[in-house]
Amino acid sequence: MSVDVKILDGRLVAKSILNNSKKLVQRLKDEKSVTPCLATILVGDDPASTTYVNMKGKKCDNVGALPKQIILPASITTQDLVNVIVELNKDKNVHGILLQHPVPSHIDEPLCFETISVDKDVDGVTSHSFGRFSFKFPAFGCCTPYGIMRILEYYDIDVTGMDAVVVGRSTILGQPMSMMLMNADATVTICHSKTKKLSDIVKRADLVVAAVGRPEFIKGSWIKKGAIVIDAGYNEGNVGDVEYEAAYKRASRITPVPGGVGPCTIATLIDQGVIAAARQNGLNILR
Repeated sequence: MSVDVKILDGRLVAKSILNNSKKLVQRLKDEKSVTPCLATILVGDDPASTTYVNMKGKKCDNVGALPKQIILPASITTQDLVNVIVELNKDKNVHGILLQHPVPSHIDEPLCFETISVDKDVDGVTSHSFGRFSFKFPAFGCCTPYGIMRILEYYDIDVTGMDAVVVGRSTILGQPMSMMLMNADATVTICHSKTKKLSDIVKRADLVVAAVGRPEFIKGSWIKKGAIVIDAGYNEGNVGDVEYEAAYKRASRITPVPGGVGPCTIATLIDQGVIAAARQNGLNILR
């Protein structure tokens, strides 16, 4: 079967990441008699969130780690959710904590995220993790942008000097993505809903990261010939944030939806959970 050299296949990258995770899990079991445990908190019964949590649980199983699912009613208060997180912070048998996003609107989500111990923040969502990672101190990266960086690394794409445009400025995707690209020596422009002449900015980019959560918002005609396109969106009907067919014709490399960024997000989460367990048990893991 022929391989499409344009496609940045996130499934291959995720497989590579999880293979390393599996080896580290076995090392922890052999040397420390420890099995990494990742606790996932699900508030309510949103079908998409339930599916994501189950997928993460299966990936934990696949590498030999323990998934711990905590399912809470949608009616839970912010304080009660904070109390759950505090108890998980104290639990030495839990090495990583993930609060599944989004939570019901009445809950103070930022406060709940900030309650997670930085040592167990394997999703990289706290301001402490963001700050440490930005300054290149040991910390866990926000999983989707860090997963994107691992795609670029896997395919030997050096972003040094590239004109990179990130469309989206969320605190868990656009902003950390921009920081990671700057730390890799790209020249970065962050665009958002208030950006004027967005199409003109995208047209000059060597690298485009789409992270707006709107189906086919980035038009194929905006893509510069030979640019690299990373589509971090996932919308109803398996549609990304980029007009894929038209963008494919102009791009030199492009991530598909599905099968691009998504698998690497989950793999990065699992990997960081395993690394958290290693660090908490005296193994100095740098990756």
